[in-house]
Amino acid sequence: MQLDATDLKILQALQADGRISNLELADKVFLSPSSCLRRVRVLEEAGIISRYSAVLDAARLGLEVDAFVQVTMRRDVEQWHENFSQALQQWPEVVGSYIITGDANYLLRVRARNLKHYSSFVLERLYKTTGVLDIRSNIVLQVIKDTNDIAPELMAEGK
Repeated sequence: MQLDATDLKILQALQADGRISNLELADKVFLSPSSCLRRVRVLEEAGIISRYSAVLDAARLGLEVDAFVQVTMRRDVEQWHENFSQALQQWPEVVGSYIITGDANYLLRVRARNLKHYSSFVLERLYKTTGVLDIRSNIVLQVIKDTNDIAPELMAEGK
């Protein structure tokens, strides 16, 4: 789908405030409300807008530990990827999981109430999962940048 400047403005505005009314959005991007709504629907149907959500403050919810965990699997275990992927879906502590390049197979983002909770997760769930060979944890000390927003200059095709 080819995005024009108005589409980029719509996407940028929705990233900043997903609860903005169609009337406010239309005003912000200089469209009539019906044209604006039509464009938003097209962006949704194309899958460019995949969902709307609220951004929660993990620390205020009592989740003090944020960790990135590299997991290396044993390759001699049958269906190691399928089994591990299925286990990941059951763990609420895992808020992000990625297949990566390099020495490890996966990178997980894990949230926990405290170090005891994190340690319990690693020892009782992660290490006990069939096929796990090695785990390397990196505890976040300070967040410098954390966003899901995509900058408009990265959205434009052909640039």
